[in-house]
Amino acid sequence: MAALDLKRKLAILADAAKYDASCASSGGSKRDSLGAPGKGNGGVGSVDGGMGICHAYAPDGRCISLLKILLTNFCVYDCAYCVNRVSSNTPRARFTVDEVCDLTLGFYKRNYIEGLFLSSGIIRTADYTMEEMVRVAKTLREVHHFRGYIHLKVIPEASPGLVNQAALYADRVSINVELPRDESLSALAPEKDAAGIRKAMGAVRLGVEAGKEKGRKARPPKYAPAGQSTQMIVGADGAPDGEILKRSERLYGAYRLKRVYYSAFSPIPDSTARLPLQRPPLIREHRLYQADWLMRFYGFDRAEIVGETEDLDLEIDPKLAWALRNRGEFPLDLNIAERERMLRVPGLGVRSVDKMLQVRRFKALTLEDVRRLTRGLEKLKPFIVTADWSPGALTDKADLRDRLAPAKAPPVQQSLF
Repeated sequence: MAALDLKRKLAILADAAKYDASCASSGGSKRDSLGAPGKGNGGVGSVDGGMGICHAYAPDGRCISLLKILLTNFCVYDCAYCVNRVSSNTPRARFTVDEVCDLTLGFYKRNYIEGLFLSSGIIRTADYTMEEMVRVAKTLREVHHFRGYIHLKVIPEASPGLVNQAALYADRVSINVELPRDESLSALAPEKDAAGIRKAMGAVRLGVEAGKEKGRKARPPKYAPAGQSTQMIVGADGAPDGEILKRSERLYGAYRLKRVYYSAFSPIPDSTARLPLQRPPLIREHRLYQADWLMRFYGFDRAEIVGETEDLDLEIDPKLAWALRNRGEFPLDLNIAERERMLRVPGLGVRSVDKMLQVRRFKALTLEDVRRLTRGLEKLKPFIVTADWSPGALTDKADLRDRLAPAKAPPVQQSLF
């Protein structure tokens, strides 16, 4: 077989990496090359990318560009939902360690990226593949003094020592649980073991927590300072949204994950009859992200958002759906309400609520104040009371839903409230 040039490899392995959603770099601190041996003094920003460059957003709103690639899309596993499975006829390619390093440094120096997201198919064995990925991160850090962001996808079947090394060189590691149900994973990815995945996630959690311990004489090396994340495929099995979010709730509690990412199943060529023929609506993925955000930052329990056997409402966002089911909680007086209750008002986000709490220390909030501090006043008006506004009795639930529901589905993105 003729050797592939670097550009062709990049095209194949960047395309193969697009199915992994867990590459956002939230939790990472902004880095530059100041003081690094052999580096200039310029900062690093994000510009229009090309093949393999994806864009993620940090909690402070920064757009972070990452080179998102696979080390190889050869794989000895035969996961039914994966385009890179051993039985797939997809074009194959493999980078060397030096090629990944050269690509990363080349894009980084040109300000195209701020970091690297590296995953891989399984070649030979899990340990062999993980060792190659660790070599990439180690070479970047120790040979090239790379201070950019590195996210490594950990292979849970790899030995604990290699997982530990990955977390020492990377800012973030991720271990995918793949599917919401263990029995689905056994049926569709027989080489993978749900218990082994959880064991690897638990080991990473212990390492992160050990690195944060106080009072040690010698400060330990940073261990996955941006934490760990995971990904679940939505729609490849019959798990409803409530079951998916219950799994996420347990993962956040048990492993202190930074993020659970949801990826709508995408039909692949030559797939098994056990998989759906069509992908679920992308708005379902969007609603799961919104519900996840409510659990992490707005004080909602999963059971308040959706029942375990239920699906989320695709027409309206989950906070509005909750408010319509709990009309007795509204209207809420924004001048006296506690922060926790204000965060449950449809259309109010964390920043808006915190700004309102600051303003009301000096004056009574008016409808004009709310308009200036929020994006959509009309959505808020039926649920709030201010110094100069009261909605009176809430209108019929169906009528209120019709007025507040968007005319068309919102754009598919990980938006906030």
